[in-house]
Amino acid sequence: MQVQKKQKLRQLRRWRIRQKISGTAQRPRMSVCFTGENIYVQFIDDQRGVTLASTSTRDKVTPSRETLSANVESAKKLGALAAAAAKGKGISSVIFDRNGARYHGKVKALADAAREGGLKF
Repeated sequence: MQVQKKQKLRQLRRWRIRQKISGTAQRPRMSVCFTGENIYVQFIDDQRGVTLASTSTRDKVTPSRETLSANVESAKKLGALAAAAAKGKGISSVIFDRNGARYHGKVKALADAAREGGLKF
């Protein structure tokens, strides 16, 4: 399959998912994005259009950020950090937005670590 076709199908999948889920102030959307090198997590209130909290492998406050990359081990660490950041902002329940990625490997590891950190999906 051509690269452009894959990208188009993934974008359509993202749009289809975003029509069904939306975050609020009480239960924000936890959006995860995996690039080739980094992982980004945001807690978004879609009603106001505001990011309430965020963390990534590139944040300056992330411990040992030089060793983190877009793999399963880093996803586990970042899931725990994301849960701590959300708890710090008073967020306990979220809607999980995997951005069209399949729920296995890195995505599953991040979600499980966030659940262990105290977030409810």
